[in-house]
Amino acid sequence: MPLLDRRYLRAFDWLGFLIVLMLSSIGLLFVFSATYQPARPYSLFFKKQLFGTLTGLVIFLLFCAIDYRRLQRWGYFLYMISLGVLIFTRIKGTMGLGARRWINLGWFSFQPSELIKLFFPAFFTYYFMTHRQGAAGRSLYTMLAILAGSFLLIAKQPDLGTAIIVALTGLILLAFAGIGKKFFIGCCCFGLLGAPILWHCLKDYQKRRIMVFLGQGDQRKERYQIEQSYIAVGSGGLYGKGLLRGTQNILQFLPESRTDFIFSVLCEEWGLLGALFIIVLYLLLFMRWLMVIDALPDPHAQFLALGLVLPIMNATLINMCMVLGLLPVVGIPLPFMSYGITHTWITFAILGWFHGIVMRRGTIRARSENGVVLHHGNR
Repeated sequence: MPLLDRRYLRAFDWLGFLIVLMLSSIGLLFVFSATYQPARPYSLFFKKQLFGTLTGLVIFLLFCAIDYRRLQRWGYFLYMISLGVLIFTRIKGTMGLGARRWINLGWFSFQPSELIKLFFPAFFTYYFMTHRQGAAGRSLYTMLAILAGSFLLIAKQPDLGTAIIVALTGLILLAFAGIGKKFFIGCCCFGLLGAPILWHCLKDYQKRRIMVFLGQGDQRKERYQIEQSYIAVGSGGLYGKGLLRGTQNILQFLPESRTDFIFSVLCEEWGLLGALFIIVLYLLLFMRWLMVIDALPDPHAQFLALGLVLPIMNATLINMCMVLGLLPVVGIPLPFMSYGITHTWITFAILGWFHGIVMRRGTIRARSENGVVLHHGNR
């Protein structure tokens, strides 16, 4: 097994992995708190999340063990298959909360849109590796068309949060691939001019969320969720009320407390200091990732590694801003902390793939020095 090679173990990012374990453990603690009932302390949601985390670690090790270049080739084709699964979900998927996003697998429901976040970076990198025109030629328009198609398939479920994460990942990767400023200026102009049309394409509940973000809506109806989040965050004070003592949480005033709004639960029970501690952990983790990516000797490996961790970074920023009222409410869970088996598995798969690249950076360097690896694109 490659993982038994001492060179790989020495190159393993132990600091980043330790931070991930800390965040995942805290996430389990607050899923327990958000679903706690005196008559049944260990809820089914907590048990599922514990199962998802433990099996996620197995998935992490599996992705670490497989050479990232092989995963990249597989990911290129699996991405196209994932698009087909999205179409199937759109037609035959399971309904929940007014959306058709899941495939029922019995004990849990699987969300295929999460696969797009996992395989898109592999598709992006492998596509530009095998197409010499690069980001400046016909390949650019092909990639934009595929990215737009992925966005629309996910948004039509509807799952605007995941669609935004996928779009942001693709656009950031294109920026690092060397696309000029004119392209993004044109996108901004198109977005502004097309805003009235895009507004009419939104679902009614999505329009209400934007209006709530702009300050409208009844506190007992449209604004109820975000208002309860404000109360939870503010009532925590400096030190918090203590685990299992948050009134908004325990009395179930806060909707979606175990998923999208779990950061509100943390703020209420651990206070400002606890929230700052979590934010610092995320910042240290992201800074560590960016430092490791910058040290990779091959641009293709850099693009792949960056594309893998971008969804986690984007989701963390959007979720925290959403909970604090700095962005409209969208269905984006907080990585490592929110309840969700599919989300947990995909996150650990991403991390395993990323760590597999980091572990093999010595091999990448050796291949580069021998002229085996061709460098394309910009650092």
